[in-house]
Formats: sequence, C-alpha cells, structure tokens
Amino acid sequence: MELRTLRYFVAVADELHFGRAAARLHMSQPPLSRAIKQLENEVGAALFDRSPSGVSLTPVGAVLLGEARALLDQADRLRVRVAAAAGTAAITVGFLGDSADPAAARLADAYRRRHPQVEVRIRETDLTDPTCGLHAGLVDVALTRGPFDETGLTVRELRADPVGALVRADDPLAGRDSVKLAELADRRWFLFPEGTDPAWQSYWNGGAPREGPVVRAVQECRQAVLWNGTVGMTLLNHPQADGLAVVPLIDMPPSRAVVAWKEGDTNPLIRSFVRLAIAAYRDGAFAST
Repeated sequence: MELRTLRYFVAVADELHFGRAAARLHMSQPPLSRAIKQLENEVGAALFDRSPSGVSLTPVGAVLLGEARALLDQADRLRVRVAAAAGTAAITVGFLGDSADPAAARLADAYRRRHPQVEVRIRETDLTDPTCGLHAGLVDVALTRGPFDETGLTVRELRADPVGALVRADDPLAGRDSVKLAELADRRWFLFPEGTDPAWQSYWNGGAPREGPVVRAVQECRQAVLWNGTVGMTLLNHPQADGLAVVPLIDMPPSRAVVAWKEGDTNPLIRSFVRLAIAAYRDGAFAST
C-alpha cells in the first residue's frame, strides 16, 4: 500500500467525485480510477459506493480514510523533522498587505504548534500582485484572494466574504441599506497600476472599465476615497477609518479568500499549511484584506 495511492484515495474521499479529485491531483481520471480499484483489491473490499447520483464512502472506506490521513500526516512530519535536523526546514508565505483576518492569526498559532522548528519567512505584498510572488517564484505558498491568473498554480478556496461599496461617510449612498453596481456607473473608482492581473483588476472594479486615481495599497484606497470622493469595493466587514462607510453591494459576487501554491509542489510543509489554513478559516467567519 503506497503513500501515493493513499493520497489519491484521500483526494477522492475529500471531493467525493473522481473528476474533481483527478483535477486536484493534476492527473487524468482513468489512472486515478485504476489506482483506487487496485487499492480496493488490496484491501479486499469496496471503498466507495458508486452510483449515478454520486460517490460516497463505504464503512470500510471511512475506516481507511481516518487511518490514511494519520499515516500521511506522520509521513509528512517525518520529512519535516529530517529537514529540520539538516537545517533546511523553511517555508516562505506570501500575504496581501494590511491583512487583519483573525483566521490568519489562528493559522499562525496552529502552524507554529505543529512545526516549532520550521522557519516561516513572510513576504507581504501590495494589491498589484494577488499571487503574492507565487508566479515569480518568490514564495512557496500564498494566503490571498481571487480571482487571478491560476496558470501553473493550485488554488483552494477557504471562504467567501461579501463585499460592499466604499464611500465617504457623507456620500449620499452612505445611509443606504444596499446598492447595485449600476448605481455606481458614473462614479470614479480607484484603479490598480497598469500591468496588474486583469482578472483581479476587473473584480475590484465591479467588472467594468473605470476611471480614477491609481493606488497600490489598502491604505491608499481609503485615502483616495477620503480625499477624492471616489468609490471602490472592500470587504463588507472590513473595519473602516473615520469618515468612511461601506454599503452592501447586492449584485456583486463575494470575494474568495484562497490559499495557493505551485502546481505539483509536494513539499510537506506546504501540504500542512494548506490543511491548517482550511481548518483555521472554517472556524471563523470574519476576514479582511
């Protein structure tokens, strides 16, 4: 029973869908199905119930899932401890600037408890690079927000947070219960510099071309609104400075908090980071960029 096959099994158990599991593992579905069938032959029992309505774990599969997770976690810890003994255990984590999400603090606590000997290097980036240096090879893993160019990356959603229009507190919209994008069509918005990821720029501009001052950082966004009366988007529950207000945007999709890393990277420190990030964000509901 190989560790690789167990990782395949856990992916299918997590997704309960062979196609999604294959995409997550960056492989085609037929070899994944063959590997699971071989594992079932080794175990001597079916691990999944397959039906037109979907895939579910059998009782035997549920038992194996718990044991497989523990075994894979132990294997990862072994690799990390050996790397730490050799003085090579380190991970570089990218963050978007001005992150005050309590989930990030929970993640830091959990990661330090799990890997006390690992050096965690932090690279904080501004709003011009939502991958926090992943595409440039400057970080191992990024805690950030979508959307952005995911070419060559693996991205897992952690949470979806509602957004609102950021305006001055004396703006006519400030007292509204909600607002639609069409009502902001004639307003000036803050923009990101030329060359910023198009998908990222488009999302934070409400999906339409805009005109307005160019900003790079969250604080610059706030100042652009305060000084110029521009409008922009922010997380609905993001704490705001005096003089600013946030009005819920009812026709804008939520902002996705995500963890991303290089496609195919098998570093156990990254795998552990992703697992702990999923748990940390699942346990809390508030986030801010």
